[in-house]
Amino acid sequence: MIGVAPTAAGSLPELLRRWATALPAPPAGTTRGSSSAQIPLEPWYGEDETPGAYPYTRGRSARGYLDELWVMGMYSGYGTPSETNARFRRLLDAGQTGLSIALDLPTQMGLDSDDPLADGEVGKVGTPLDTVDDLLALLDGLPLERVRQMRTTANAIGPVFAAFALVALEELGVDPASIRVMLQNDPLKEFTARGTFIFPPRASLLLAVDVVEHFAATVPHWEPIEFCGYHIRDAGSTAVQEVAIATANGMAYLDEARRRGVDVSAIAPSLFLFLSTGVDVFEEAAKLRSARRLWARLLHEWYDVPIERAAINLFVYTLGGALTAQEPMNNVVRVAYETLAAVLGGAQTLATSSYDEALGLPTAAAAHLALRTQQIAAHESGAANVVDPLGGSHYVEELTDRIEAEVVAIVLEIAEAGGAVAALESGLLAQMISDSAYRFQCEVESGERKIVGVSVHPVEAEPYAEVFKVPVELQAQQRASLAARRAARDSDAVQRALAEVARAVGEGRNCMPAVIDAARSRASLGEITASIGSVVGFHRSSQVRL
Repeated sequence: MIGVAPTAAGSLPELLRRWATALPAPPAGTTRGSSSAQIPLEPWYGEDETPGAYPYTRGRSARGYLDELWVMGMYSGYGTPSETNARFRRLLDAGQTGLSIALDLPTQMGLDSDDPLADGEVGKVGTPLDTVDDLLALLDGLPLERVRQMRTTANAIGPVFAAFALVALEELGVDPASIRVMLQNDPLKEFTARGTFIFPPRASLLLAVDVVEHFAATVPHWEPIEFCGYHIRDAGSTAVQEVAIATANGMAYLDEARRRGVDVSAIAPSLFLFLSTGVDVFEEAAKLRSARRLWARLLHEWYDVPIERAAINLFVYTLGGALTAQEPMNNVVRVAYETLAAVLGGAQTLATSSYDEALGLPTAAAAHLALRTQQIAAHESGAANVVDPLGGSHYVEELTDRIEAEVVAIVLEIAEAGGAVAALESGLLAQMISDSAYRFQCEVESGERKIVGVSVHPVEAEPYAEVFKVPVELQAQQRASLAARRAARDSDAVQRALAEVARAVGEGRNCMPAVIDAARSRASLGEITASIGSVVGFHRSSQVRL
């Protein structure tokens, strides 16, 4: 028999017993069960700050995902509303819990599908919504009782989409208060990021706040605005600039809402900050923690929101700009890390990019895999088993503090420049983003910034063959459908409704009641947009200092 010789430490069993005795005792009870190794878990760890306590660095609720997971929704839409409906059916059957409606570029720009400027773009990067009937077709037969949230990219067209959504739900017999409709409705960021602006900046801000004001009074359960940093980041900003510019824009909307007499305390629980998560897991998780803390302080100390209502919601989309066309399957790994960062940071709503987005619209298989990425993070990774699993990490806590300090410095710079709209009009914000984007690209090309398959370890690879393309005949189908609807409607009623939209805007009244009536009359998106533009004008170009 082979034995173990005793040493100065005694026998091996004695040594191991001493170690075991010195380790902390296991917790008395569990909440979500245990780890995969059957180690019992407490709801959270640490003593300095409790999750769900102001300023909400550790999470906006005491139990985080232990009671309810985040809303899972894939950004989807292409071709026609019917094609989009089919994509949503497949995703809902696979366990998706939210609808994220991608709109085509003509729709986002307030153009009908039969507008000459829309030619070749109808249904290409999203679905067209020309009238309420298109949204009805998109929602037809979907199990809305299983949908926790319906959201869309409507920004410059925020009032029109909001009206379409309200009328469509009413005509479907669905109580609008029974479903959370989240509107992006952040036109200010369009001028420095995506470029789908329609009206001048100040008019755009007022129209966005019309939506906030109207639904605060009529359907307070809706989420009428997101303060969007994601697109700022995707345009080339740093993580710090992303939060700072979104914060400055958000304050501009809330300041106008407060000026009108809207109770910010009443709408605070429905407010969302829309941010990205990149591949740098720890920095991105710390960014979400710092953003939540900063906004809690803003809401409480600047907008007089009670502490218990001052926790901002976070909508996170994994950063599409981090994905590469080279070796696109590598993006599966990137999106998984980005998803992990969002979960560790405590997002309330999460959308995951598909690995083929650097090449075109996601294929059905790629969108399915992106949804599965969220579900694996939720049910298999263990990241959702405790609240704020990174809390107490010296590295993460330091990052959280540093990011918040740098965000505050930029918000101060914007405030001293006259606020978000003035900083936008002067070109300050565009310059910030363009400088960062240029610096990033230089780092990639020099090899200083390592992107696998691009600036480090590139390989000659076969061209990627499976790229989703929208059938060209779908544009003709959509235009024919719109023509039939125009012929069937009461043209006189439409003209009266459109005239009232223009009057409301011209008189400085909240335009939403008039826009809703126009939607009911089957006025089209392009017609309503033209009525608003006849009063406030159109913004044709943005100024960027070079």
